[in-house]
Amino acid sequence: MGENGRKILVAVDEGEESSYTLSWYLQNQLSDNHQNYKDTLILLFAKRPQPLYSGIGHDISPTVIASVEKYTNEVAEKVMGKATQICRDFNDQIKVETMAEHGDPRDVICDVAERLKVDFLIVGSRDYGYFLIV
Repeated sequence: MGENGRKILVAVDEGEESSYTLSWYLQNQLSDNHQNYKDTLILLFAKRPQPLYSGIGHDISPTVIASVEKYTNEVAEKVMGKATQICRDFNDQIKVETMAEHGDPRDVICDVAERLKVDFLIVGSRDYGYFLIV
């Protein structure tokens, strides 16, 4: 922690739970404590592998693969834009970084948290209650 503040990893996706969790964190944990503005929020989007099926004797064309990748990138940009705007609307002095990684979200979140040695991990929930702060 120290002078540079904490590293806080926030997993975001296209769901409303994700936006709610980010907003809740900002409102309830950053509050008006200016010491917390030394923290860095790292917004992480996990690009899920897209299932591409091929039939017997049929290969998936590179055009289809490129289209799926383009769509995934557009979703990531939209999600990151929305999450960044939530942070800016709360306080434009918050340090925000964004990351998008390929893989299963469970694995990506854990791998990035470990690799970056974050101080806090914030994730929304899917039918496990309102939110989880680990």
